[in-house]
Amino acid sequence: MRRPVIVTLAVIAALALIGGIIFAVASGGDDDEATTETTVADTAPDETTPDETTPEETTPEETTPATDPPPAATCASGKTITDGVLTIATGEPAFPPYVVDNEPENKQGFESAVAWAVAAEMGFDDASVTWVRTTFDEAIQPGAKNFDFNLQQYSITPERAQTITFSDPYYTSNQAIVGLDGSAAEGATTLADLKDVKFGVQAGTTSLQFVTDVIQPNPEVFVYDDNVGAKAALEANQIDAILVDLPTAFYISFVEIEGSSVIGQFPASAGGTTDEFGLVFEKDNPLVDCANEALAALTDSGELEAITEQWMSTEMGAPIIEVD
Repeated sequence: MRRPVIVTLAVIAALALIGGIIFAVASGGDDDEATTETTVADTAPDETTPDETTPEETTPEETTPATDPPPAATCASGKTITDGVLTIATGEPAFPPYVVDNEPENKQGFESAVAWAVAAEMGFDDASVTWVRTTFDEAIQPGAKNFDFNLQQYSITPERAQTITFSDPYYTSNQAIVGLDGSAAEGATTLADLKDVKFGVQAGTTSLQFVTDVIQPNPEVFVYDDNVGAKAALEANQIDAILVDLPTAFYISFVEIEGSSVIGQFPASAGGTTDEFGLVFEKDNPLVDCANEALAALTDSGELEAITEQWMSTEMGAPIIEVD
């Protein structure tokens, strides 16, 4: 009779043990999951704070110098004809070395590069810049403009400043003569050598003023609506030479008109021979102050000089024509 009791007790003990194991396993699984979830929730901030949140907290302090908008950017706010957009104008067509492939949007060419650099300094990214076209004379007429600023080799003069507002200069250039090989202008080294030269010049330019006031040639001066007409006349041997700024003279002689050369350039001391190019704004436009800030910053940083050296190099030189 004792053996069955013992067996029964053993069975009961075994069942109890199995039940406990099952309960422990079941309870332990929930405890493990709860513990895991609690551990992740409780410890994640402590474990990640030093590695993950510290950079986020310090990044603003570290990047503030690089991300602060330039002073000109703050200045330009609310002063453009389209809010948040800078509208820049150039000629149609626009020629090298100022604009390459007649596409100022590509940032290739001297004035294209200058315009984009000014825009960036004023806080406008590429998507916030748009280009329009105007004629040379249209931009300097009085009245409202469809652009914020215009650049197509506008020389700064008191007369023009009566109807529009100029920025500070972004380029300074001498006047230069382009003539056909074998023409009356070839070999000229003094004003006296140019007295019998038949000149062609674009209307409304300082080049025309210089020809009539300083060179004073004996033949009639032929005046054209634009440089395209003057260059066509030169190629057709209707005139002996044209007067333009030095960078344009190099491009015409080396790229556009075969059989021509840069006859010479006039020194600054000649009076009125040094052209300063400025951005053109509607009269009394407050945005000009922002552009001047941008140009000053580009000058101080050396970026404007680098752009000038890249696109307007005159290392090939041109003889100096004596005026006195």
